[in-house]
Amino acid sequence: MIPRLSKKNDILLLISLSTLLVFVVLFAFRAMDDNRLTNWQWVFVHVDGVKIFSILILGLVSAFGLFRVSLERKPVISLFSISFVIAAIFWQQPEVIVDASRYFTQAKHLELYGIDYFMKEWGKTIVAWTDMPLIPLFYGLIFKFFGESRIYIQVFTTALFSLTVVLTYLIGKELWDKRIGYNGGLLLMGFPYLLTQIPLMLVDVPTMFLLTLSTFTFIKALKSGGIWLFISSLSIFLTFYSKYSTWLMLSVMAIIFLVYIVKCSDKSEDRSQESEDSPPTHPSPSRGEGEGWSVIADLQTQSSKLKTQNYISRGIFVALISALLIGTVFWYKFDVFSEQIRLLTSYQKPALKQWGESFVSTFFFQIHPFITAAAIYSAYAAFKKRDSKYLIIGWLIFLVIALQIRRIRYIIMVFPMFALTASYGLYRIKDKEIRNFIVSCIITSSLVISIFAYLPFLKSMNTVNLKHAGEFIDSLGVDNIEVFVLQQKESEINSAVSVPMLDIFTGKGILYHHDPAYFHPPEDMAVSPLRFTWEYKNPGYYETDGGKSGDAVAVISGDGFSALPFHIAERIKGYGNFKTFKTLEGIFQYRTIVTVYYNE
Repeated sequence: MIPRLSKKNDILLLISLSTLLVFVVLFAFRAMDDNRLTNWQWVFVHVDGVKIFSILILGLVSAFGLFRVSLERKPVISLFSISFVIAAIFWQQPEVIVDASRYFTQAKHLELYGIDYFMKEWGKTIVAWTDMPLIPLFYGLIFKFFGESRIYIQVFTTALFSLTVVLTYLIGKELWDKRIGYNGGLLLMGFPYLLTQIPLMLVDVPTMFLLTLSTFTFIKALKSGGIWLFISSLSIFLTFYSKYSTWLMLSVMAIIFLVYIVKCSDKSEDRSQESEDSPPTHPSPSRGEGEGWSVIADLQTQSSKLKTQNYISRGIFVALISALLIGTVFWYKFDVFSEQIRLLTSYQKPALKQWGESFVSTFFFQIHPFITAAAIYSAYAAFKKRDSKYLIIGWLIFLVIALQIRRIRYIIMVFPMFALTASYGLYRIKDKEIRNFIVSCIITSSLVISIFAYLPFLKSMNTVNLKHAGEFIDSLGVDNIEVFVLQQKESEINSAVSVPMLDIFTGKGILYHHDPAYFHPPEDMAVSPLRFTWEYKNPGYYETDGGKSGDAVAVISGDGFSALPFHIAERIKGYGNFKTFKTLEGIFQYRTIVTVYYNE
């Protein structure tokens, strides 16, 4: 006879089955996913769905046994360590987004020519497109002081992700308590798409960190003043120059300011009403006692008014210092920023309609559906409680929905607040074990998807050829390599950007001469999301001096089989060996096949 499970175990079993059912439903309806990178339709062409389902079952069995293990005694250390180890798993993937070529090129200018050159020439000799200077500056400093190696960038971006997890916990703790904060930090590991972005040489993860840092430090500045006023001002300044889209998201600072002002005023009014107008709930005190209660109420009211004045003065101070710092840099680079803003309004804003991804894709396929469900419920729970502090974490989500920002890469910076809304919603579940088990199921499911489905798919993408070719070139006994690029017919991407993409993965010197006459842009380039590739300018550090030849030759092409142009065929005649890297995923039109010609 099978013993009957306890009611709680019945609930835990139901949660496990629901987790499995969610995967099955998403897999069955994967045609609804229109993500431009980790689309479930593409991922599960290369990865067996039954295998992932089996791994998920094993993962849930482990979660059932481990969810009672508490790591909350040292929340900062545990959150940072767990998230860092998980994110490091993805270091093996290649650079899968061509935007990395821009940030690498800008950073390498700083490495080679110094910070003064970078500051003077950024936006001029150093092509900046619609990028902000801060993150490339950080990357360039890493290259200059630690060496031009991708691993240093990955350690940096992974550390920023882990610090974001910690900051998410701290924000939740400041607004409510450490349990909401802790689960909010953990839930950031329930975003499978986010995990794939951490090791890439982009600006999205650093920007997410800076916006989260600005949110936390501004809360601390309002509540505590002191040194936090300057830390908050600096953080807002850095966030402003990390990415243009943060300008809108920094409006959350105004929401924080208003919430604390209104919250303090409400308390003052409530106490005043309570002392003067409220009917007594206990027998009336004697005259002396009544006067005592009145004095206490007056003191509380005065304390609230003083606190309100402190909030106002501190908020104004942070705003002024931030504006001073921001304005100084903006004035220095006014011509560059004004041209970028013109480009954003004339090109990128209208073109966003063509680049979007559905909210169904973002909030159900690329984020675990349990997180989305909990976040939706949290709005109802906060409204029912009249919890004004919820506006702080809900504001950015409101902006995304109200403004229909449908490109997932543009909303990565709001993920920490979304995780906190989900944690807030889950906190309505009174039983701690059930709540923790739901979090465990979310993280387990997301890790299974990201590690065993997304990662193998990303490693199968043809850009991995640049990674493997770079590693092979490093193994050769040469000082430099000459690179030739064959433009692919009917491609939306200018193949020349594959040169800096190759440079990311090799420490050898690259010699490359770019002749725009060989690269013909498509007719719709003006509205293409990849338009920046056609405005590629060859960095001076690739140019050959006096026709200098490389010690080896690399040819980047779209097929690897077509006859080489005469000048390239002549150039490779002296090499007795070649090696071709031609992994193809069969999905993306743009391909990077690399053939390296060398002598032993």
